[in-house]
Amino acid sequence: MFSRDRWLEILEVLSSNWFRTLLTAFGVFWGIFILIILLAAGKGFENGINMEFGDGATNTVFMWTRTATKAYQGMPKDRRFNYNTNDIEDIRQQIPNLRFISPRNQLNGFNGSNNVVRGINTGAYDVYGDYPEIIQQEPMNITSGRFINYNDINAKRKVAVIGVGVKNGLYDKDEGTLGTYIKIQGVNFMVVGTYKKRSSGGNSEEDQKQIYVPFTAFSQAFNMGDKVGWMAITAIDDTPITTIKEKIFNIVKKNHKIHPKDERAVGHFDLYQEYNKVQGLFVAIKLLAYFVGIMVLLSGIIGVSNIMLIVVKERTKEIGIRRALGASPWNIRSQVLTESVFLTIISGMAGIVFSSLLIYLINLALDNIGPVDMFANPSVNLGVVTIALTILILSGLFAGFIPAQNAIKLKPVEALRTE
Repeated sequence: MFSRDRWLEILEVLSSNWFRTLLTAFGVFWGIFILIILLAAGKGFENGINMEFGDGATNTVFMWTRTATKAYQGMPKDRRFNYNTNDIEDIRQQIPNLRFISPRNQLNGFNGSNNVVRGINTGAYDVYGDYPEIIQQEPMNITSGRFINYNDINAKRKVAVIGVGVKNGLYDKDEGTLGTYIKIQGVNFMVVGTYKKRSSGGNSEEDQKQIYVPFTAFSQAFNMGDKVGWMAITAIDDTPITTIKEKIFNIVKKNHKIHPKDERAVGHFDLYQEYNKVQGLFVAIKLLAYFVGIMVLLSGIIGVSNIMLIVVKERTKEIGIRRALGASPWNIRSQVLTESVFLTIISGMAGIVFSSLLIYLINLALDNIGPVDMFANPSVNLGVVTIALTILILSGLFAGFIPAQNAIKLKPVEALRTE
Protein backbone atom coordinates (compact mmCIF):
# COMPACT_ATOMS: atom_id res chain seq x y z
CA MET A 1 0.00 0.00 0.00
CA PHE A 2 1.29 3.51 -0.88
CA SER A 3 2.36 5.49 2.17
CA ARG A 4 2.92 9.20 1.61
CA ASP A 5 4.70 9.61 4.94
CA ARG A 6 7.14 6.80 4.09
CA TRP A 7 8.09 8.36 0.75
CA LEU A 8 8.49 11.79 2.31
CA GLU A 9 10.80 10.21 4.86
CA ILE A 10 12.82 8.48 2.10
CA LEU A 11 13.24 11.77 0.24
CA GLU A 12 14.25 13.55 3.45
CA VAL A 13 16.86 10.89 4.28
CA LEU A 14 18.39 10.97 0.79
CA SER A 15 18.39 14.78 0.53
CA SER A 16 19.75 15.41 4.04
CA ASN A 17 23.27 14.88 2.68
CA TRP A 18 22.73 15.49 -1.02
CA PHE A 19 26.42 15.53 -1.99
CA ARG A 20 26.99 12.10 -0.47
CA THR A 21 23.84 10.81 -2.16
CA LEU A 22 24.94 12.29 -5.52
CA LEU A 23 28.35 10.62 -5.36
CA THR A 24 26.76 7.32 -4.42
CA ALA A 25 24.20 7.56 -7.21
CA PHE A 26 26.93 8.36 -9.76
CA GLY A 27 28.48 4.90 -9.31
CA VAL A 28 25.21 3.24 -10.31
CA PHE A 29 24.60 5.81 -13.05
CA TRP A 30 28.04 5.19 -14.57
CA GLY A 31 27.72 1.40 -14.38
CA ILE A 32 24.40 1.25 -16.24
CA PHE A 33 25.60 3.95 -18.66
CA ILE A 34 28.67 1.89 -19.58
CA LEU A 35 26.57 -1.29 -19.89
CA ILE A 36 24.11 0.30 -22.34
CA ILE A 37 26.85 2.01 -24.40
CA LEU A 38 28.91 -1.19 -24.68
CA LEU A 39 25.86 -3.21 -25.78
CA ALA A 40 24.92 -0.52 -28.32
CA ALA A 41 28.47 -0.42 -29.68
CA GLY A 42 28.46 -4.20 -30.01
CA LYS A 43 25.15 -4.01 -31.89
CA GLY A 44 26.56 -1.31 -34.15
CA PHE A 45 29.52 -3.53 -34.96
CA GLU A 46 27.18 -6.45 -35.63
CA ASN A 47 25.02 -4.31 -37.94
CA GLY A 48 28.09 -3.12 -39.81
CA ILE A 49 29.42 -6.64 -40.35
CA ASN A 50 25.99 -7.87 -41.45
CA MET A 51 25.88 -5.03 -43.97
CA GLU A 52 29.17 -6.33 -45.35
CA PHE A 53 27.53 -9.71 -45.87
CA GLY A 54 24.52 -7.91 -47.33
CA ASP A 55 21.34 -9.82 -48.06
CA GLY A 56 23.28 -12.61 -49.76
CA ALA A 57 22.80 -16.30 -49.20
CA THR A 58 25.28 -16.91 -46.39
CA ASN A 59 24.84 -20.70 -46.60
CA THR A 60 27.13 -20.69 -49.64
CA VAL A 61 30.51 -22.07 -50.68
CA PHE A 62 32.52 -20.59 -53.57
CA MET A 63 34.75 -23.00 -55.52
CA TRP A 64 37.59 -22.55 -58.00
CA THR A 65 40.46 -24.71 -59.27
CA ARG A 66 44.11 -24.73 -58.26
CA THR A 67 47.11 -26.87 -59.09
CA ALA A 68 46.89 -30.60 -58.34
CA THR A 69 49.59 -31.45 -55.79
CA LYS A 70 49.49 -35.25 -56.10
CA ALA A 71 49.90 -37.62 -59.06
CA TYR A 72 46.85 -39.83 -59.55
CA GLN A 73 45.65 -42.39 -62.14
CA GLY A 74 48.49 -41.64 -64.53
CA MET A 75 48.03 -37.87 -64.27
CA PRO A 76 51.06 -35.88 -63.08
CA LYS A 77 51.12 -33.54 -60.14
CA ASP A 78 51.45 -29.76 -60.57
CA ARG A 79 48.90 -29.80 -63.37
CA ARG A 80 46.11 -27.34 -63.92
CA PHE A 81 42.50 -28.33 -64.60
CA ASN A 82 39.16 -26.62 -65.16
CA TYR A 83 35.62 -27.28 -64.05
CA ASN A 84 33.05 -27.85 -66.77
CA THR A 85 29.29 -27.94 -67.18
CA ASN A 86 29.22 -31.72 -66.55
CA ASP A 87 30.43 -31.01 -63.00
CA ILE A 88 27.42 -28.78 -62.46
CA GLU A 89 24.98 -31.47 -63.57
CA ASP A 90 26.70 -34.17 -61.48
CA ILE A 91 26.57 -31.99 -58.38
CA ARG A 92 22.91 -31.16 -58.99
CA GLN A 93 21.98 -34.83 -59.40
CA GLN A 94 24.11 -36.34 -56.63
CA ILE A 95 23.86 -33.77 -53.84
CA PRO A 96 20.39 -33.20 -52.34
CA ASN A 97 19.26 -30.12 -50.41
CA LEU A 98 20.96 -27.61 -52.70
CA ARG A 99 19.20 -24.33 -53.37
CA PHE A 100 21.38 -22.72 -56.04
CA ILE A 101 24.28 -23.86 -58.23
CA SER A 102 25.73 -20.94 -60.16
CA PRO A 103 28.61 -21.56 -62.57
CA ARG A 104 30.55 -18.47 -63.61
CA ASN A 105 33.13 -17.41 -66.18
CA GLN A 106 34.96 -14.12 -66.02
CA LEU A 107 36.91 -11.62 -68.11
CA ASN A 108 39.12 -9.28 -66.10
CA GLY A 109 39.76 -5.66 -66.85
CA PHE A 110 42.81 -5.21 -64.64
CA ASN A 111 46.02 -3.23 -65.22
CA GLY A 112 44.32 -0.69 -67.47
CA SER A 113 43.42 -3.27 -70.12
CA ASN A 114 40.37 -1.67 -71.72
CA ASN A 115 38.03 -4.51 -72.64
CA VAL A 116 34.74 -2.62 -73.05
CA VAL A 117 34.00 0.00 -75.71
CA ARG A 118 31.02 2.24 -76.41
CA GLY A 119 31.54 4.77 -79.17
CA ILE A 120 34.68 6.70 -78.33
CA ASN A 121 34.53 5.71 -74.64
CA THR A 122 36.49 2.74 -73.33
CA GLY A 123 36.96 1.16 -69.95
CA ALA A 124 38.48 -1.76 -68.07
CA TYR A 125 35.72 -3.70 -66.30
CA ASP A 126 35.13 -7.16 -64.88
CA VAL A 127 32.69 -9.09 -67.08
CA TYR A 128 30.88 -12.11 -65.64
CA GLY A 129 29.05 -14.88 -67.45
CA ASP A 130 26.36 -15.91 -64.97
CA TYR A 131 23.05 -17.64 -64.39
CA PRO A 132 20.04 -15.71 -63.01
CA GLU A 133 20.46 -17.28 -59.53
CA ILE A 134 23.61 -15.27 -58.90
CA ILE A 135 21.49 -12.26 -57.91
CA GLN A 136 20.30 -14.31 -54.89
CA GLN A 137 23.88 -15.08 -53.88
CA GLU A 138 25.36 -11.68 -54.71
CA PRO A 139 22.49 -9.23 -54.05
CA MET A 140 22.18 -6.02 -56.01
CA ASN A 141 19.50 -3.42 -56.60
CA ILE A 142 18.32 -3.24 -60.21
CA THR A 143 18.06 0.52 -60.80
CA SER A 144 16.59 0.26 -64.30
CA GLY A 145 15.49 -2.48 -66.67
CA ARG A 146 16.00 -6.06 -65.51
CA PHE A 147 18.52 -8.74 -64.66
CA ILE A 148 19.37 -11.68 -66.94
CA ASN A 149 16.78 -14.49 -67.03
CA TYR A 150 16.45 -18.05 -68.32
CA ASN A 151 15.08 -16.89 -71.67
CA ASP A 152 18.43 -15.16 -72.13
CA ILE A 153 20.22 -18.35 -71.06
CA ASN A 154 18.28 -20.66 -73.36
CA ALA A 155 18.46 -18.35 -76.39
CA LYS A 156 22.10 -17.38 -75.72
CA ARG A 157 21.11 -13.74 -75.97
CA LYS A 158 23.93 -11.23 -75.98
CA VAL A 159 22.48 -8.95 -73.34
CA ALA A 160 24.22 -7.22 -70.44
CA VAL A 161 23.44 -5.70 -67.05
CA ILE A 162 25.90 -2.96 -66.13
CA GLY A 163 26.79 -1.27 -62.87
CA VAL A 164 26.31 2.42 -62.23
CA GLY A 165 30.10 2.82 -62.36
CA VAL A 166 30.13 1.41 -65.90
CA LYS A 167 27.28 3.72 -66.86
CA ASN A 168 29.14 6.75 -65.53
CA GLY A 169 32.28 5.73 -67.41
CA LEU A 170 30.74 4.93 -70.80
CA TYR A 171 27.67 7.18 -70.97
CA ASP A 172 27.06 10.90 -70.75
CA LYS A 173 25.13 12.28 -67.81
CA ASP A 174 21.36 11.69 -68.12
CA GLU A 175 21.91 9.57 -71.23
CA GLY A 176 19.68 6.50 -71.52
CA THR A 177 21.28 3.07 -71.36
CA LEU A 178 18.52 0.54 -71.99
CA GLY A 179 18.56 -0.77 -75.53
CA THR A 180 22.00 0.60 -76.29
CA TYR A 181 25.01 -1.55 -77.17
CA ILE A 182 28.44 -1.99 -75.63
CA LYS A 183 31.27 -3.93 -77.22
CA ILE A 184 33.03 -6.46 -74.96
CA GLN A 185 36.29 -7.63 -76.55
CA GLY A 186 34.84 -6.93 -79.97
CA VAL A 187 31.42 -8.57 -79.34
CA ASN A 188 28.27 -6.43 -79.15
CA PHE A 189 25.96 -6.83 -76.14
CA MET A 190 22.69 -4.95 -75.65
CA VAL A 191 22.20 -3.32 -72.24
CA VAL A 192 18.95 -4.49 -70.63
CA GLY A 193 19.50 -3.29 -67.07
CA THR A 194 21.61 -1.33 -64.62
CA TYR A 195 22.37 -2.17 -60.99
CA LYS A 196 23.84 -0.73 -57.86
CA LYS A 197 25.27 -2.84 -55.06
CA ARG A 198 24.96 -1.86 -51.45
CA SER A 199 28.41 -2.13 -49.98
CA SER A 200 30.25 -0.30 -47.21
CA GLY A 201 33.54 -2.09 -47.73
CA GLY A 202 36.76 -0.94 -49.36
CA ASN A 203 35.71 -2.33 -52.79
CA SER A 204 32.39 -0.50 -52.94
CA GLU A 205 33.45 1.57 -55.96
CA GLU A 206 34.76 -1.45 -57.87
CA ASP A 207 31.54 -3.34 -57.10
CA GLN A 208 29.67 -0.85 -59.27
CA LYS A 209 32.06 -1.35 -62.22
CA GLN A 210 31.02 -4.85 -63.25
CA ILE A 211 29.04 -6.28 -66.16
CA TYR A 212 26.81 -9.37 -66.07
CA VAL A 213 25.92 -11.34 -69.21
CA PRO A 214 24.22 -14.75 -69.67
CA PHE A 215 26.58 -17.67 -69.03
CA THR A 216 25.71 -19.34 -72.34
CA ALA A 217 26.22 -16.18 -74.42
CA PHE A 218 29.53 -15.57 -72.64
CA SER A 219 30.73 -19.10 -73.40
CA GLN A 220 29.76 -18.77 -77.05
CA ALA A 221 31.10 -15.25 -77.60
CA PHE A 222 34.48 -15.86 -75.99
CA ASN A 223 35.04 -19.49 -77.05
CA MET A 224 34.84 -20.96 -73.55
CA GLY A 225 33.18 -24.20 -74.66
CA ASP A 226 31.94 -26.10 -71.60
CA LYS A 227 34.53 -24.54 -69.31
CA VAL A 228 33.44 -23.22 -65.90
CA GLY A 229 35.80 -20.80 -64.19
CA TRP A 230 34.30 -21.15 -60.72
CA MET A 231 30.97 -21.75 -59.07
CA ALA A 232 28.83 -20.61 -56.15
CA ILE A 233 26.79 -23.33 -54.44
CA THR A 234 24.09 -22.56 -51.86
CA ALA A 235 22.36 -25.16 -49.68
CA ILE A 236 18.85 -24.90 -48.26
CA ASP A 237 18.60 -23.18 -44.89
CA ASP A 238 18.37 -26.28 -42.67
CA THR A 239 21.41 -27.95 -44.30
CA PRO A 240 24.71 -26.21 -43.56
CA ILE A 241 26.86 -26.13 -46.69
CA THR A 242 29.87 -26.85 -44.45
CA THR A 243 28.56 -30.36 -43.76
CA ILE A 244 28.18 -31.31 -47.42
CA LYS A 245 30.97 -29.42 -49.17
CA GLU A 246 33.38 -32.38 -48.98
CA LYS A 247 30.89 -34.49 -50.97
CA ILE A 248 30.87 -31.78 -53.62
CA PHE A 249 34.67 -31.68 -53.69
CA ASN A 250 34.80 -35.46 -54.08
CA ILE A 251 32.56 -35.28 -57.17
CA VAL A 252 34.81 -32.81 -59.01
CA LYS A 253 37.94 -34.64 -57.89
CA LYS A 254 36.60 -37.88 -59.32
CA ASN A 255 35.58 -36.19 -62.56
CA HIS A 256 39.02 -34.67 -63.09
CA LYS A 257 41.20 -37.50 -61.74
CA ILE A 258 42.34 -35.59 -58.67
CA HIS A 259 43.70 -37.59 -55.75
CA PRO A 260 40.96 -37.90 -53.07
CA LYS A 261 43.41 -36.69 -50.41
CA ASP A 262 44.63 -33.72 -52.40
CA GLU A 263 43.40 -30.88 -50.17
CA ARG A 264 44.83 -28.05 -52.28
CA ALA A 265 43.51 -28.82 -55.74
CA VAL A 266 40.02 -27.44 -55.03
CA GLY A 267 40.10 -23.87 -53.82
CA HIS A 268 37.08 -22.72 -51.87
CA PHE A 269 35.68 -20.12 -49.54
CA ASP A 270 33.03 -21.28 -47.07
CA LEU A 271 30.87 -18.22 -46.43
CA TYR A 272 28.63 -20.12 -43.99
CA GLN A 273 31.61 -21.08 -41.84
CA GLU A 274 33.00 -17.56 -41.82
CA TYR A 275 29.58 -16.08 -41.09
CA ASN A 276 29.14 -18.36 -38.08
CA LYS A 277 32.57 -17.39 -36.78
CA VAL A 278 31.48 -13.77 -36.93
CA GLN A 279 28.19 -14.58 -35.18
CA GLY A 280 30.18 -16.30 -32.43
CA LEU A 281 32.27 -13.14 -32.12
CA PHE A 282 29.11 -11.08 -31.63
CA VAL A 283 28.04 -13.35 -28.77
CA ALA A 284 31.47 -12.98 -27.16
CA ILE A 285 31.31 -9.18 -27.52
CA LYS A 286 27.86 -9.11 -25.93
CA LEU A 287 29.01 -11.28 -23.02
CA LEU A 288 32.07 -9.06 -22.56
CA ALA A 289 29.85 -5.97 -22.56
CA TYR A 290 27.61 -7.48 -19.89
CA PHE A 291 30.63 -8.54 -17.83
CA VAL A 292 32.35 -5.16 -17.93
CA GLY A 293 29.10 -3.24 -17.41
CA ILE A 294 27.99 -5.40 -14.48
CA MET A 295 31.44 -5.17 -12.85
CA VAL A 296 31.32 -1.37 -13.08
CA LEU A 297 27.73 -1.44 -11.83
CA LEU A 298 28.74 -3.71 -8.96
CA SER A 299 31.26 -1.14 -7.74
CA GLY A 300 28.44 1.39 -7.66
CA ILE A 301 26.19 -1.04 -5.79
CA ILE A 302 28.89 -1.60 -3.19
CA GLY A 303 28.95 2.18 -2.75
CA VAL A 304 25.19 2.23 -2.23
CA SER A 305 25.45 -0.58 0.31
CA ASN A 306 28.17 1.27 2.25
CA ILE A 307 26.13 4.45 2.32
CA MET A 308 23.06 2.56 3.54
CA LEU A 309 25.16 1.08 6.35
CA ILE A 310 26.12 4.61 7.36
CA VAL A 311 22.50 5.77 7.12
CA VAL A 312 21.37 2.89 9.34
CA LYS A 313 24.05 3.73 11.88
CA GLU A 314 23.03 7.39 11.86
CA ARG A 315 19.40 6.38 12.46
CA THR A 316 20.11 3.86 15.23
CA LYS A 317 18.13 5.80 17.83
CA GLU A 318 15.22 6.34 15.43
CA ILE A 319 15.10 2.61 14.69
CA GLY A 320 15.13 1.88 18.45
CA ILE A 321 12.17 4.18 19.00
CA ARG A 322 10.25 2.50 16.17
CA ARG A 323 10.96 -0.92 17.56
CA ALA A 324 9.88 0.24 21.04
CA LEU A 325 6.62 1.54 19.56
CA GLY A 326 5.88 -1.87 18.04
CA ALA A 327 7.37 -1.67 14.53
CA SER A 328 7.96 -5.17 13.19
CA PRO A 329 11.34 -6.35 11.81
CA TRP A 330 9.76 -6.53 8.34
CA ASN A 331 8.66 -2.88 8.61
CA ILE A 332 12.24 -1.79 9.41
CA ARG A 333 13.70 -4.05 6.74
CA SER A 334 11.30 -2.87 4.05
CA GLN A 335 12.08 0.78 4.86
CA VAL A 336 15.82 0.28 4.31
CA LEU A 337 15.31 -1.86 1.20
CA THR A 338 12.90 0.69 -0.30
CA GLU A 339 15.43 3.50 0.21
CA SER A 340 18.16 1.39 -1.41
CA VAL A 341 16.05 0.30 -4.39
CA PHE A 342 14.73 3.85 -4.90
CA LEU A 343 18.23 5.34 -4.99
CA THR A 344 19.46 2.60 -7.32
CA ILE A 345 16.55 2.85 -9.76
CA ILE A 346 16.63 6.66 -9.95
CA SER A 347 20.36 6.76 -10.65
CA GLY A 348 20.12 3.79 -13.01
CA MET A 349 17.25 5.33 -14.98
CA ALA A 350 19.32 8.49 -15.34
CA GLY A 351 22.08 6.30 -16.80
CA ILE A 352 19.62 4.73 -19.26
CA VAL A 353 18.30 8.14 -20.34
CA PHE A 354 21.74 9.69 -20.87
CA SER A 355 23.09 6.62 -22.68
CA SER A 356 20.02 6.59 -24.94
CA LEU A 357 20.56 10.27 -25.70
CA LEU A 358 24.21 9.61 -26.60
CA ILE A 359 23.21 6.69 -28.86
CA TYR A 360 20.67 8.96 -30.58
CA LEU A 361 23.33 11.61 -31.20
CA ILE A 362 25.76 9.00 -32.59
CA ASN A 363 23.10 7.71 -35.00
CA LEU A 364 22.31 11.28 -36.01
CA ALA A 365 26.00 11.87 -36.76
CA LEU A 366 26.22 8.62 -38.75
CA ASP A 367 23.20 9.68 -40.81
CA ASN A 368 24.93 12.95 -41.65
CA ILE A 369 28.41 11.64 -42.47
CA GLY A 370 27.25 8.47 -44.24
CA PRO A 371 28.18 4.79 -43.73
CA VAL A 372 31.21 3.89 -41.61
CA ASP A 373 33.09 0.66 -42.34
CA MET A 374 31.90 -2.21 -40.13
CA PHE A 375 29.78 0.06 -37.90
CA ALA A 376 26.15 1.05 -38.39
CA ASN A 377 23.08 1.99 -36.35
CA PRO A 378 24.23 1.30 -32.77
CA SER A 379 21.14 0.57 -30.72
CA VAL A 380 19.61 -1.36 -27.86
CA ASN A 381 16.22 -3.01 -27.96
CA LEU A 382 13.47 -3.16 -25.36
CA GLY A 383 14.80 -6.50 -24.13
CA VAL A 384 18.12 -4.91 -23.16
CA VAL A 385 16.35 -2.10 -21.31
CA THR A 386 14.21 -4.68 -19.48
CA ILE A 387 17.33 -6.60 -18.50
CA ALA A 388 18.95 -3.37 -17.30
CA LEU A 389 15.92 -2.53 -15.15
CA THR A 390 15.91 -6.05 -13.72
CA ILE A 391 19.60 -5.72 -12.87
CA LEU A 392 18.87 -2.37 -11.19
CA ILE A 393 16.09 -3.79 -9.01
CA LEU A 394 18.14 -6.81 -8.00
CA SER A 395 21.15 -4.59 -7.36
CA GLY A 396 19.09 -2.29 -5.16
CA LEU A 397 17.84 -5.23 -3.12
CA PHE A 398 21.37 -6.58 -2.85
CA ALA A 399 22.73 -3.18 -1.78
CA GLY A 400 20.10 -2.79 0.94
CA PHE A 401 20.04 -6.36 2.24
CA ILE A 402 23.03 -6.21 4.60
CA PRO A 403 22.13 -2.76 6.02
CA ALA A 404 18.54 -3.96 6.50
CA GLN A 405 19.69 -7.03 8.36
CA ASN A 406 21.87 -4.90 10.59
CA ALA A 407 18.92 -2.62 11.28
CA ILE A 408 16.59 -5.40 12.49
CA LYS A 409 19.32 -6.89 14.68
CA LEU A 410 19.33 -3.74 16.82
CA LYS A 411 17.65 -4.27 20.18
CA PRO A 412 15.34 -1.39 21.12
CA VAL A 413 16.96 -0.78 24.54
CA GLU A 414 20.49 -0.68 23.12
CA ALA A 415 19.38 1.50 20.22
CA LEU A 416 17.74 4.03 22.58
CA ARG A 417 20.99 4.30 24.57
CA THR A 418 22.91 5.27 21.48
CA GLU A 419 23.89 8.95 21.33
